[in-house]
Amino acid sequence: MRGIRPSLPKASLPSTTTTVAKFPIRSHRLSLPPPSSSTRCLHSSTPRRPIPQPTPFCPDPATFLTLIGRQLAQHAAKIPTWEALFSLSSPQLRALGIEPARSRRYLLRWRERFRHGAFGPGGDLQQVANGVAELKVVEVPVGEKAAAVAAAGGENGKKRLATVATATRNPGMRKVVVNVKPGEEVGDVGALKDAVMPSMVNLVRGHAIRGPYVEPVKGTNGSVARIAVKEGMWEQRRGQKVDGGERRKAEVRAKRRSQERKDTR
Repeated sequence: MRGIRPSLPKASLPSTTTTVAKFPIRSHRLSLPPPSSSTRCLHSSTPRRPIPQPTPFCPDPATFLTLIGRQLAQHAAKIPTWEALFSLSSPQLRALGIEPARSRRYLLRWRERFRHGAFGPGGDLQQVANGVAELKVVEVPVGEKAAAVAAAGGENGKKRLATVATATRNPGMRKVVVNVKPGEEVGDVGALKDAVMPSMVNLVRGHAIRGPYVEPVKGTNGSVARIAVKEGMWEQRRGQKVDGGERRKAEVRAKRRSQERKDTR
């Protein structure tokens, strides 16, 4: 039998307490404040986004939702004021029942576009009555800026003199499209010498007004037209999936070819 190893006396055992006493362990941890005083307050200090002013063509939330389309006009009763339209957050819109999530994202995106002055057709028109704006072609004197451009050779590099008459305009005059209220006549033509045509509106053949959602008035040969608020005028169309979309296109087309081969047997 093996002998039992005698146990060492307690006095001969190494002492760890003396080592700890000689080399005290110092804590390098930072002293943190109590949890109650470390509340996150970043969002409460973030300044609110400015609320833009409504335009004559888009004066209220119902018209805004109608213009941007995607069937958001059905939620017009849930957003009663203009301030609520531009201040509600995405969770608040969700609580109001605006679904699905892509509709909320679309609404928030168009809200930022409107805040930065990015409108759709008719958004910059100022003379509007009951959602209808009228456009007319008028002949106005050439302004100083336009005359300087013409004297310098024109925007396209060709020499164009504003004092020369053409088949479509008188000497010293130019034709522009101006916005007036329906049924009203153009006032002082001389005050319109520096007039700028509405965006997305063009003058074709010197007398016809063309542009998206522009409806010519009968009997005016295209020189008078109207733009009315309609559903989806500013809508950004969603893409259509072809053969299941980009991720499933190869799979769908392979199954279709396989089925066509089976049918020809």
